Amino acid sequence: MPEEVRRTADLLERRWLLSVLYAAHSGAVRFNEFLQALGSIPPRTLAVRLAELERAGVLERRIFDARPPRVEYRLTERGRRLGAIVDALDHVAGPGA
Repeated sequence: MPEEVRRTADLLERRWLLSVLYAAHSGAVRFNEFLQALGSIPPRTLAVRLAELERAGVLERRIFDARPPRVEYRLTERGRRLGAIVDALDHVAGPGA
């Protein structure tokens, strides 16, 4: 198996990670939007998953100099390519799954 495929699979098998990716693909950009979209994810776990996706080059974290400071997460090109996996899973599950 190619190294890039193995590393991506290792990343995606972590709990909540696909859900975070789905929320980002669906438009969530701020921490609280992720919490609302994911429902029962613990905030600490969400912070860890967002950091993992950032380190993997899937999400970009932007800090805006405002009062209060604002942080947004955006999918990178690599993250948008992983969106195809999210779409495929959504298609396989079908409506109401």
